[in-house]
Amino acid sequence: MSIVAAILTELGGATSHAAVVSRELGVPCVVGCGAGTLMTLEGTVVTVDATAGEVLEGSLSWPR
Repeated sequence: MSIVAAILTELGGATSHAAVVSRELGVPCVVGCGAGTLMTLEGTVVTVDATAGEVLEGSLSWPR
């Protein structure tokens, strides 16, 4: 997890391991996307907006 740009999980909540570790590392994280969701994203470039809890298609410039 230490070299990732963001963390996405299908299950979990605000106190899940992924959420806690991402806060410590300072990387965006969206947990609980729903079962089977991440397989549809495989190989796709996405932008993770952890503040809004959104996973957006494509690479977006920051700030938006």
